[in-house]
Amino acid sequence: MSLSILNNISSLEAQDSLTTTKSSLDKTLQALSTGQRINSGADDAAGLAIANGLEANITALSQSVMNATDGVGMLQVADGALSQVTSMLNRAITLATEAASGTVSTSQDAALDAEYQSILTEIGNIGTATTYNGQQILTGGSLTVYMSDSSTNGNASVVVNMQTLTTAALTLSGTDLTSAATAATALGDLNAAIAAVADWRGKLGASSNQLSDASNVMNAQITNLTGAESGIMDADIGKETADLSKYSILQQTGIAALQQSNSMQQNVLKLLQ
Repeated sequence: MSLSILNNISSLEAQDSLTTTKSSLDKTLQALSTGQRINSGADDAAGLAIANGLEANITALSQSVMNATDGVGMLQVADGALSQVTSMLNRAITLATEAASGTVSTSQDAALDAEYQSILTEIGNIGTATTYNGQQILTGGSLTVYMSDSSTNGNASVVVNMQTLTTAALTLSGTDLTSAATAATALGDLNAAIAAVADWRGKLGASSNQLSDASNVMNAQITNLTGAESGIMDADIGKETADLSKYSILQQTGIAALQQSNSMQQNVLKLLQ
């Protein structure tokens, strides 16, 4: 075996191996500390691109679920207001039925009509005062709930036409219970108004169900996409733990080998003694 003091090849080889081991050990420690297999584009460029795309889908769908939930909330507020209107109309039916009887006196008709007119006024107040997030929701217009998974073709909107709640819209404006005849006329209009409100509530309920169904579908998509992203990004903890043990041992043996290769140079001094 030749001895050389200019180049210690075994030491250089040990240093190279130790550098490689340290790099692998650092990568393993990073994976264990973050829980992710991919921590930079260098780890898996294609996998990172796919995972980032899935994350964008998940983010958009999560917000879309919130949009749908807000839409359902708004429709429920509207339905609750209309439920009160239905109760008030039923009370008006009672008043009109009583006023239509010939046994009611003129003063009693006036009292019945006073309560009836207050009901009509309150129905109008409900139409203007019912709000959601600061917006009037029973004064016409439409509600558009936008949903998307952030992709070009993954967009959808649910449009709900919001009717106007006024006594005129319910054909009750100008009706009164001041006589048996006008009370009988009001009864017909009240029945039509109740039917109209019921139809409106039915449409709101159908739209609410549509939004709830869409929300359920999107939640299922979020679960599946999260699973797919996890499969790409998450570290295999069992494997990384085994690698940690392996690279820790290799680092220790590498350091020992480097020390041994460096000590071999000291043998040259023995020849000079």
